[in-house]
Amino acid sequence: MKYLGIQTQIRRNNQRSALLLILFPVLLVALSWLFFFLLELLVASNSERPDQGVNIDGVNYLFLNALPFVVLACGLWFVIAYFSHTSMINKATSAHSLSRKENMRVYNLVENLCMSQGMTMPKINVIEDDSLNAFASGINEKTYTVTLSRGIINKLNDEELEGVIAHELTHIRNRDVRLLIVSIIFVGIFAFLTEMAMRSVRYGALSGGGNNRNKNNNNIIIILLILVLAAIGYLISMVMRFAISRNREYMADAGAVEMTKRPEALASALRKISGDPRIEAVTREDVAQLFIENALDKKPSFFGKLFATHPPIEERIRVLEAF
Repeated sequence: MKYLGIQTQIRRNNQRSALLLILFPVLLVALSWLFFFLLELLVASNSERPDQGVNIDGVNYLFLNALPFVVLACGLWFVIAYFSHTSMINKATSAHSLSRKENMRVYNLVENLCMSQGMTMPKINVIEDDSLNAFASGINEKTYTVTLSRGIINKLNDEELEGVIAHELTHIRNRDVRLLIVSIIFVGIFAFLTEMAMRSVRYGALSGGGNNRNKNNNNIIIILLILVLAAIGYLISMVMRFAISRNREYMADAGAVEMTKRPEALASALRKISGDPRIEAVTREDVAQLFIENALDKKPSFFGKLFATHPPIEERIRVLEAF
């Protein structure tokens, strides 16, 4: 696969980040309005004159009054998550700092690669797991971090480990990590809002009085609300996955080869990683997509493969061996 070049990749990732930042408030507003529309539909079904339909003016009134609070709450969440993402990811992966005294070998490999590229050296973390995996994270030079599992440090030789580190440094250089962090935060916000909306409507509807017909209507509206919100949540997840192209892994592989001049070493490393990539502490798919191999991506179905966050590792190895 032809390497597009660092500036092209950075520009594309910056554009995608901007798109997500624009798309987020649009989807947030649409989801909020839809919630109040369905809520008003529920009220109309319980009224004495259900044939009058939904009061759109009432929907707009509730929507406009609630919107500032929704935007404020989500804005605060985004700011907090954006600036505390490092601790959140470390907690989700059980990662901790790897000291220079503890492993000079890793520090030497990272420093040499960074000096060859004129990059500021990132922080280095380790996950105490014998499986083989690694990821990069951060939004700026102060937070950029390369995290390695204990297994990948111990089971790869110097050339293979250098290839993996170069792959992660390319993600940092190409701004892939910032795009991933933004998408993780957005998906988390929408997942929380969807769950809260479903719980509040379900509780309000099922706790109310009324005859059996009203109860049946309530149940229909609740099911409709759940289905619509679930569909929107699924659509949002797909949009995020499409925005974060699987080509980023091919580009990071190509960037690693550009740094190390040893495609066979990275191919060998990926082959070893494919045998045992599962980090036990990682259970969230949004976090798993950060890794060089997403162990939670292994779904045999057609749609599972179509919407996978990573290309098949066998294909990546084949491309590397063709260099």
